[in-house]
Amino acid sequence: MKFTNLAVTLMLTWGCASALAAPPAAPAAPDAPTAPATPALPDGALPPPSSTAQKLYSAAKKDLLQVRSLLKSGRTQSSVGSGFLVGTSNLVLTNYHVVSQFALDPETYTGEWVDTSGQRGNIELLAVDVLHDLAVVRVNRYGTGFFNVPEQPVRLTQGQYLYSLGNPLDLGFAISEGAFNGVITRSFYEQLMFTGPINSGMSGGPSVTVNGEVAGVNVSKRLDGELVSFLVPARYAQELLKKVQAQGKPPKDFTTVVAAQLLAHQKAMVDQLLATPLALKAMGPYQVPVRETEQMRCWGRSNQKADKPFTVDITNCAMESAIFVSGSLQTGQIGIRHQFMRSTEMGSLRFAQLASASFKNEAFGGYKDSRLTGPNCTEQFVKNQSLPMRAVLCVRAYRKFEGLYDFSLLTSSTDEGLMNLQSRMDARGVSYENGMRTSRAFLEALARGGAK
Repeated sequence: MKFTNLAVTLMLTWGCASALAAPPAAPAAPDAPTAPATPALPDGALPPPSSTAQKLYSAAKKDLLQVRSLLKSGRTQSSVGSGFLVGTSNLVLTNYHVVSQFALDPETYTGEWVDTSGQRGNIELLAVDVLHDLAVVRVNRYGTGFFNVPEQPVRLTQGQYLYSLGNPLDLGFAISEGAFNGVITRSFYEQLMFTGPINSGMSGGPSVTVNGEVAGVNVSKRLDGELVSFLVPARYAQELLKKVQAQGKPPKDFTTVVAAQLLAHQKAMVDQLLATPLALKAMGPYQVPVRETEQMRCWGRSNQKADKPFTVDITNCAMESAIFVSGSLQTGQIGIRHQFMRSTEMGSLRFAQLASASFKNEAFGGYKDSRLTGPNCTEQFVKNQSLPMRAVLCVRAYRKFEGLYDFSLLTSSTDEGLMNLQSRMDARGVSYENGMRTSRAFLEALARGGAK
């Protein structure tokens, strides 16, 4: 990393001022009468869809589209998603991440639609909502009126059946059944939990009620779970459609549109983080700043049982606010990590070497990244109100999104010979002002002794 004096620093030169055993098995009960077995399906066969799903798909299929991102040179397929025609218009709703390639790099990529009958045509991008992962495009055909995005949100009850449509894995158009299971409050922006299959390629397709009302837009699924999928609520789609109707001509450069939305996101994110003083938790004799909310969770681990001459406790906190920008970039997130090391077996010199090696092992990014500039870092020995530290602040600028930066602040306590607290804060995709503001709040909150 490159160390220089930043024009505006954090004022880092403050002085002395301000697995359980199972219970025994119960005796076996008498055999109960069994129901007749359901006839087995042939190998590899799926159960037939319900009559409701069959009727919905039959009525909706003319307004379903596959949305493709093509490499202009040769028009080869780069990525695929789904979309649906709104009402009887020629407007199509889909996800931002489905169109992101030709939104940010129109010189290299273009868009194409394909319907259930195999007809195809070009796409004109009209609007994007990066924060809710939505986009509106215009095509050269019109809908039959099946999919109407309601002015007022559809009232859903937990367990209510929903039907998701799209083109999974580029295999062909399909409909899947599942249940609505509430609003997710842990994500920074509201999403609906859909307990049903949404596979790659279905992103941007609609999820509808038994009456065909659009409840949400397919957006993602958890890879570490089964049938844990997510929908963008229909009201955000309605808001984007209204913007399209009011905007006149579409933007010529969607990079500036995305940058403006990311700047709005980072302001809301930092304001929420710093709305109240950061909470302090004890790690040995130190007090470390964290923020535990619905949108920011903390996890801990320790090597206390490891066969090593030192012990390490680690706390990680991350705000669930990351925004998809492109296939190689997610941003708009704040992460906090604290690492408390101590030893009763190592001498002071060996322990100091261990702590120093851990500090130097931290990475702040390279200089050949096409997305961000190389890190510009400053390092100083500082002291806040109660704790002397070694501190490094690194800043990287986004090449395509003016006004956005990544900030990384790393500190290491210097007050003990056989104890060490290393703390790191990463603010990704923030303005320079909010990066400084977040770093300063983090540095000031670190403490020795009781909570301030």
